[in-house]
Amino acid sequence: MRSFDFLFILKVIPSLLPGLKITGLMVLWTVIFGSFFGFFLAKFKEGKNKFLKNFANTYTYVIRSTPSIILLFIVYYGLPELLNAITGIDFNNYSRLFFVVITFTLFFSASMSEVMRSAYNSIDKGQREAAVSIGLTDFQAFYRIVLPQCMVVALPNLSNSLILLMKEGALGFTIGLIDVMGKGNLIIGKNYGAYALETYIALAIIYWTLTIIIEKSFMMLEKKLSKGTKLVSAN
Repeated sequence: MRSFDFLFILKVIPSLLPGLKITGLMVLWTVIFGSFFGFFLAKFKEGKNKFLKNFANTYTYVIRSTPSIILLFIVYYGLPELLNAITGIDFNNYSRLFFVVITFTLFFSASMSEVMRSAYNSIDKGQREAAVSIGLTDFQAFYRIVLPQCMVVALPNLSNSLILLMKEGALGFTIGLIDVMGKGNLIIGKNYGAYALETYIALAIIYWTLTIIIEKSFMMLEKKLSKGTKLVSAN
């Protein structure tokens, strides 16, 4: 039986790092689209239109109750069939990144809607009313008074959602996406299953490092944005 090779962990990490480009693209596009749709879902939940409110709440419940791997398979195998029936265009040859981004945009937007909604509701409504009463428009009151405070409140939950997205995104390899996780599985396959444990430990080290970077970055950002609110509360 082959003994555990610690040095292989150090050797394989440089071979895994190129996959971070695809992982980074997946996270970037998902955050952009997911935040955009999450904003509207949060707006619907806080709005007075009962249909849109029920739609947003039902959407969030269904998406958050569905395992991400099942949602990925539904999108990957079902979306091309649906689009082909509607448009007559074959989407089966589209990049796997396309389907992964769609899947986790659905996943991330549901989480972001709750993050945004809870952050908005945590701010005293009287602050916005006071800002409007001294001559600011609704947009100015939101942008200058409410939004900065909302961002401070939302950052911890946003950080957790981003870390979860990064980890869940590793499931993209199940449909053939060659991200950092996909690179690892290619290396294991190339070695006929040998060094699997070492490769997975190397992958874990990479994900641990990324998680620490994200956490530290958000802590620094939260500390910077909190300075203004601390000064206000002190006065």
